[in-house]
Amino acid sequence: MNFQPRTTERPHILRAGHNAWKVEKADAVAFLVDGEQYFDCLADVLPRAKRSIRIIGWDFDPDIKLRPKVSDETLGALLRRLVEATPELDIHILVWAMGPIYSSHSLKLYRESGWSSHPRIHLSFDTRHAIRGSHHQKLVTVDDATAFVGGIDLTSGRWDTNEHRASSPLRSCPNGNTYGPVHDVHSMLSGDAARAVAELARWRWKMATGEEPEALSPDFSPWPDHITPAMKDCTVGVMRAVPSLRGQKPRNETIRLTHEAIAAARRHIYIETQYLASFPVCDALARRLREPDGPEVAILVTQSSRGFLEQFVMARNRNRLIRRLKQSDRHGRLRVNYAVVPDDDGGECEVLVHSKVLIIDDTFLRIGSSNLNNRSEGLDTECDIAIEAHAAEEQQAIAALRARLLAEHLEASPQEVAAIIDQGSLIAAIDRLNTKSRGLRPFRVGRKGETRPLPGTELLDPKKPFRPMHAISGYVSAIIAAAQRPLNR
Repeated sequence: MNFQPRTTERPHILRAGHNAWKVEKADAVAFLVDGEQYFDCLADVLPRAKRSIRIIGWDFDPDIKLRPKVSDETLGALLRRLVEATPELDIHILVWAMGPIYSSHSLKLYRESGWSSHPRIHLSFDTRHAIRGSHHQKLVTVDDATAFVGGIDLTSGRWDTNEHRASSPLRSCPNGNTYGPVHDVHSMLSGDAARAVAELARWRWKMATGEEPEALSPDFSPWPDHITPAMKDCTVGVMRAVPSLRGQKPRNETIRLTHEAIAAARRHIYIETQYLASFPVCDALARRLREPDGPEVAILVTQSSRGFLEQFVMARNRNRLIRRLKQSDRHGRLRVNYAVVPDDDGGECEVLVHSKVLIIDDTFLRIGSSNLNNRSEGLDTECDIAIEAHAAEEQQAIAALRARLLAEHLEASPQEVAAIIDQGSLIAAIDRLNTKSRGLRPFRVGRKGETRPLPGTELLDPKKPFRPMHAISGYVSAIIAAAQRPLNR
């Protein structure tokens, strides 16, 4: 890959206490693309734990297999085996209380197989959330020294290979049901940045249970032997979204950083997102598209929708948002696509995009749990990590990840993608390489039509916790105020 670093001076984006909770050094960082690579790394790192494994997630299924190609051992059986083999090991698992209900497998967490009955396996269901709010962070920490952050929960329906074949017998849930191809991105960190994630995981446990786990002082960082870090000795920001609830102060570093990163873009904005339903983010992108010399914008999103909320709110607002972006694309610098692979009947099968990735030029990368919708801004709890390049090697690593992601979707080589982008155009790379049965399809939404948020969005996709008494009080105050206004004659 003939990478040419961009040397133009630019202001820093990441700022601790402003758009990041903490900005720390990472000894090593790896980018894990799709469930197979992430689960494989976990299967390597978890057995190296000496004192602590902490799993914090939207959902958790102990019956999934981390390495379905080579082993029938379930995640629950692995954790039980590890805690029995290591006398000083404690395992904490915090799951959003509604997650297993949404996934229809809550009873599996109490099976008589006894995987969680060990006194040093601490399993808790988090119920301390706002009405209709969820815990959405996807974190794993090992000995407070190695951390995993991204979009992948340790539950069914997440494992897939980079090939994303339309059908695969390995892509099956513990109940035997198969599921379609799914694309996602996670990260692995070591060093002070991993310890910051571990601090956040301990805080989440304390907020949910009232118990405060012990902080560790690790003397080594478990790391898979077969994974070469994409970066070493780099600076990593850790961002949170935390709603205002029970006296806790709201935190919105995730969305603040998103806006400021978009504003800082000069050449390219690359986005992968499960949901595209944030109109403030849309407006930020639209402003850049209207600029004569603004950046190119490439967005990968899921086209199909599942469930009432996705179909009625997320999908309709996504269509309205894309229409608004198209109306702002005065210079032909926008592409909004969804990913497909050929199916067994000669047609196409959509790949579910579950990743939450933002890449700005060759200089900024964000990976995490935050979607581009309202609830991820201030109703749900979220965690992202971000890296801002300060050296040519770090720029090269960010550019390499972008090339790797696009190459996967376009069935091309990363070198082919990078060569075209290096000539100056992200859009050209998509257009020129998008020639195979596996590729990116344009998200077709006409320019004419409604571009405002769907009525009722604030209720069905709220930005902050819903407080019924506040709403009733506000409604009554509005009625009284209206009654006291003089008639307009």
